[in-house]
Amino acid sequence: MMNPIKVKNIIIGEGIPKVCVPIVGETIERIVEEVKYLATLEVDVVEWRVDLFKHVEDIYQVKEALKEIRKLLPQTPIIFTFRSLREGGEKEISTSYYIELNCSIVQTGQVDMIDVELFNEEKDVKHLVEVAHDHDVYVIISNHDFHKTPNKEEIIARLRKGQELGGDIPKIAVMPTNTADVLTLLDATREMKEHYADRPIITMSMAGKGVISRLAGELFGSALTFGAAKKASAPGQIAVDELKRTLTLLHKSL
Repeated sequence: MMNPIKVKNIIIGEGIPKVCVPIVGETIERIVEEVKYLATLEVDVVEWRVDLFKHVEDIYQVKEALKEIRKLLPQTPIIFTFRSLREGGEKEISTSYYIELNCSIVQTGQVDMIDVELFNEEKDVKHLVEVAHDHDVYVIISNHDFHKTPNKEEIIARLRKGQELGGDIPKIAVMPTNTADVLTLLDATREMKEHYADRPIITMSMAGKGVISRLAGELFGSALTFGAAKKASAPGQIAVDELKRTLTLLHKSL
């Protein structure tokens, strides 16, 4: 049985999938401009893609930017994400800095969730989960494959691994090469939810072929979907207002 999680006033894993919108600005000025716009939209969660911030390797400047985000979005759940180059992000940093960055941000008390990539060393993932939980911060354990869609068993195995490592929300995003790949992702999501998940999961098939997976989460089992405000952070994200309307329409039909 899946146990939803409550982040501020948002319940993830219950009802209509929640909509998360990325913050992708390169400077504090751009970030503030984006966040002011996000504050006018019907957004459930925001994700700060800090790998796109040009001062990401200066923790002081990262914290200063985060203060501005939190000031403008005091009640909105914030996910803090450094996405590595190998998983579709903007750049690489050392493992030691990745750990230091996430631990430092968790300790500010200004984020609600951090995203930790599954394919780090297991001991590092466990350490970040422990530090986050010590500070009442949830952890998304994620994996992104921008080249292919693994088979159903592998998708389920990665989601289950994220759960076993203590992630509060296991996540996987894959790239379809054909429509059968989209069905593989959806069926893996269904099987994970029905047989293994005891917490919310996030799954998606990317690019144009995979858009249906961003809309059908309530039916198949994905608890959160990503939409775009002005600029997408991954292929296949659709505008947040259109996404909200479609999710509501599908919800009324279930």
